[in-house]
Amino acid sequence: MPVQRKLIVNADDFGLSSGVNRAVEIAWQQGILTQTSLMAGGDAFEEAVDIARRNPNLQVGLHLTLVQGKPVLPPEQIPGLVGINGFFPDNPVSMGMKLFFDPTIRSQLRKEVEAQILKVKNAGISLSHIDGHLNIQMHPTVFALLSELMPLHGISSFRITRERLWENLRIDRSRMVGKTLERIIFGALAGHAMPTLKYYGISTAEEVKGVLNSGRMTEDYLLEILGRLQTGASEVYFHPGYLPDAEISRRMPDYHHEDELTALLSPRVRERLQQLKIMLTNYRGDIKANV
Repeated sequence: MPVQRKLIVNADDFGLSSGVNRAVEIAWQQGILTQTSLMAGGDAFEEAVDIARRNPNLQVGLHLTLVQGKPVLPPEQIPGLVGINGFFPDNPVSMGMKLFFDPTIRSQLRKEVEAQILKVKNAGISLSHIDGHLNIQMHPTVFALLSELMPLHGISSFRITRERLWENLRIDRSRMVGKTLERIIFGALAGHAMPTLKYYGISTAEEVKGVLNSGRMTEDYLLEILGRLQTGASEVYFHPGYLPDAEISRRMPDYHHEDELTALLSPRVRERLQQLKIMLTNYRGDIKANV
């Protein structure tokens, strides 16, 4: 008997803004969304917690944020991680270099990462998985800390950002150089992380869709990738949102938030899932009916 193909459908940036929060709730209640990832430092965190409480079957993970966002700890406790404005830097490359080469901020980093975990847990949400804003969870220094903290806090799943480049380019040939560089970097980081994840028994998806087309996970693109999913569990992640929303427009002006929400609500997508006998699930293994 062939192995069942399963699809984990995640919405990132839960808690960032009301426009994101509304989109997440609608995509969960009326669409194919199976889980979401919460930004502990997001301006709309409390609203997101309320949504999670009234939708108890919606699985929630942590969307770890160390760039382009607000910390959970007071800036004076983590001066090496924030700028003079008290926020994380906007440039992920310079922040990544600093995290890797500056050992003096490691203790600050651990405190902030654990503070983000604890803020979500203390709100009464049982964290199932961890991913990261701009995939910061894959950074070697950050991952080393997470590999210690996840077992301590009962977090059993992790987004490992590996995606097949040539499968992506067969569908969308934009950003060929950028996608190639991303595949090389994230492929190496995934290879580095996998032995540790296996050692601790932390589960991952076979492949993650959304790495190379982040912000452009449209209905047409989703329909194309469904038939190319591998056996086992794949994750596809989105950034849905309702506009106008000043926060997501400021942070991600090039992202197609409403188009991504349309993909999550699409009857054509639901029909395609049924045709291909792809099971909707989450990292916990809960099965969602194809609504």
